[in-house]
Amino acid sequence: MSRNCGIFLLRESAMATAERLAECLGADIVQPGQDERARELFRQRFQTRKRWVLLMSVGIAVRFIDGLAADKKTDPAVVVLDEGCHHAVSLLSGHEGGANDLAFAVANAVGATPVITTATESLKPLVVGIGCRKGVSAEAIEDAVCNALGERQLSEVRCLASIDLKAEEPGLLEFSRKHNLPLRIFMRESVAARAWVTAPSAWVRSVTGADGVSEPCALMASPRGQLLVPKSSKNGVVVAIVEDMVAS
Repeated sequence: MSRNCGIFLLRESAMATAERLAECLGADIVQPGQDERARELFRQRFQTRKRWVLLMSVGIAVRFIDGLAADKKTDPAVVVLDEGCHHAVSLLSGHEGGANDLAFAVANAVGATPVITTATESLKPLVVGIGCRKGVSAEAIEDAVCNALGERQLSEVRCLASIDLKAEEPGLLEFSRKHNLPLRIFMRESVAARAWVTAPSAWVRSVTGADGVSEPCALMASPRGQLLVPKSSKNGVVVAIVEDMVAS
């Protein structure tokens, strides 16, 4: 039986990142020994995992998987993360196999940017930033998001974005799963460094160290975007919407 997720690395210098990913993803680490050829080892192990994170450049990863892909419905998901932890690239089985979701999980674990190129996701122009009270329900979040969207549709939303304090918020995670919307998480230090808030909140600052959550998180998740709906609050949920002007 295939194990769920494997982390494949080439260099010992990437071990700390691999260990961090293994902990966050519930994965195991595969590293070639001194006498093993890395590409051959990966090709032997390729079908033994449902998901792979390759800690290497995209160019090397492409050579590694050359000739291995057979069917998008059965191929393992492959995400490539550079050793500098800048980009988590969904490389193989993005939509069908779950590599797009894996790219977000990898990015959230190490502070990277997820790179998604499948048309189904890339053409969606909206990013929804969310801040919420602890313990708020998925239904309350959905109500607040739909209220902020107005005449726009959830089907136009590419992803959600929030702060690390909300990474395990049950209602937010349930809403994300229900609508198959990946959740992008930003570290509070990064959010605090962006003064992209229309109306700073002293209370939010006291809790998070940032002047706001929904607006800066949405804008960080869509660097080419513009604020479409400034933060609005409803039943303990604060929502801001950014539209990607290139994708729209």
